[in-house]
Amino acid sequence: MEQLLTNISKLNYPKEKLEIQVLDDSDDESVPLTAALISKIKEKGIDIIHLRRKIRTGFKAGALKEGLKSAKGTFIAIFDADFLPEKDWLLNTTPHFQDEKIGVVQTRWGHQNRNYSILTSVQAFALDAHFTLEQIGRNSQNHFINFNGTAGILRKECIIDSGNWQADTLTEDLDLSYRAQLRGWKFKYLEDIITPAELPVLISAARSQQYRWNKGGAETFQKMIKKVLL
Repeated sequence: MEQLLTNISKLNYPKEKLEIQVLDDSDDESVPLTAALISKIKEKGIDIIHLRRKIRTGFKAGALKEGLKSAKGTFIAIFDADFLPEKDWLLNTTPHFQDEKIGVVQTRWGHQNRNYSILTSVQAFALDAHFTLEQIGRNSQNHFINFNGTAGILRKECIIDSGNWQADTLTEDLDLSYRAQLRGWKFKYLEDIITPAELPVLISAARSQQYRWNKGGAETFQKMIKKVLL
């Protein structure tokens, strides 16, 4: 959290237009540490708030939906805790929303620990195939692509118009992506904007991640297939 919040607080963007929400569903010893870090950042004149839910339903989708209720901005940038955007990330992504039909701008994931082990190297290779081949190919041909849950920025109107965040699948990002594009919103993929993050270093963690992604994809397929075909 210290690494993340220090990084986010350095984003180059007008302070009067930037609000940072820390959506924290933790229930361990990290909570007071996170609160202390946020207090220090506030002292710098940055608009940052620590959002904790009393009822933690809906997992990530529930937290995002709760944060959206009070979000002040027109655009919502989302970063998982291990993602570290460059200082000019917002300046490089927000201009693409000049096209009012653009609902989501997705950047490419980078890998801080690509060379840590064979496991991380294999994961990096697989993710690079998705981001450098699949996303580019689909986007260039105006086919559906997906918001990848992090390292992307969404138009608030797009989220709400598409039915908001929903927690009936494990991949709320993929679910929202299809609902939004079926509503006519366009997605923009930026290959040259790389947002680094850490890959799971344990087989158990990588297996758990792949399980969630695959099960969530299957759940989204069941939920959306009829609407896509129609």
